[in-house]
Amino acid sequence: MDMPIDLTLIIVLVLAFILLAILFTFVPIMLWISALAAGVKVGIFQLVGMRLRRVIPARVVNPLIKAEKAGLEIELNKLEGHYLAGGNVDRVVNALIAAQRANIELTFERCAAIDLAGRDVLEAVQMSVNPKVIETPFIAGVAMDGIEVKAKARITVRANIDRLVGGAGEDTVIARVGEGIVSTIGSSKDHKAVLENPDMISQTVLSKGLDSGTAFEILSIDIADIDIGKNIGAGLQTDQAEADKKIAQAKAEERRAMAVAHEQEMRAKVEEMRAKVTEAEAEVPMAMAEALKSGNLGVMDYMNIQNVSADTDMRQSIGKETKSNDDDGSDNDSGSHV
Repeated sequence: MDMPIDLTLIIVLVLAFILLAILFTFVPIMLWISALAAGVKVGIFQLVGMRLRRVIPARVVNPLIKAEKAGLEIELNKLEGHYLAGGNVDRVVNALIAAQRANIELTFERCAAIDLAGRDVLEAVQMSVNPKVIETPFIAGVAMDGIEVKAKARITVRANIDRLVGGAGEDTVIARVGEGIVSTIGSSKDHKAVLENPDMISQTVLSKGLDSGTAFEILSIDIADIDIGKNIGAGLQTDQAEADKKIAQAKAEERRAMAVAHEQEMRAKVEEMRAKVTEAEAEVPMAMAEALKSGNLGVMDYMNIQNVSADTDMRQSIGKETKSNDDDGSDNDSGSHV
């Protein structure tokens, strides 16, 4: 039994539609038509080859059309190779167009190398035309008179395309300028000289060639603001005086401790001497007894010694009482005069 003609026609149309959809999805016909309309020679098989190489054709063909309209001669294979290397084709083409308009000599190879190095090549070209101003934070330096001076600078830089690959960035420029500001303030004998003539900072810093090895060219360094900080010298002198005071107190305490130790040592020696005297006195009766026994000392001599000792004790007691009475009398006289 034959199929109806209408059904066969429908099946054929559906298959044709599916094939066309696959063709237009795999082959960017509209992009090819746009390239032909712009005068860019891109073959349909080249677009198919891009698909096979997993290259998005629009990411390459559209920048090529833009470059062709700007008057740049760039090969399609170079753009595709840069895309496969992980570069930004559209940004590279825009940078080349901007460089051409600004009469900056920039080749595609150098521009692609800058882009693959991670630099924004379009921003670099724009910065070459329109210099960028980098503002530093307040940087503090101390003059020779001990006064702290704070300065803020504005650095006008222009991108150096030849040193974009391997050159240092903005942080290095700010660090070098900050070091120069601190050095200039520190070499000033008086902080007033810095306040009266702040451009001496910018002139000194600019003359040091701080942009060497960086991706920028320093055009000017201007002091935007300057201020007085703390009196660092006075603070250091105060701290030094406080430290000297503590050292002197420690040494005085050490001497006092040594004096106390020496005093205690002398007291111990006095007690030791007293003990020796007492020990010697204890031997006197034994010596007298031995003398009496041996006949070297008579009884009357012993009695005379006892009388002399008693008389000496009596005189000492009388002398102590007299001295005590004199002291009491002087106290009373002083009280009556008062």
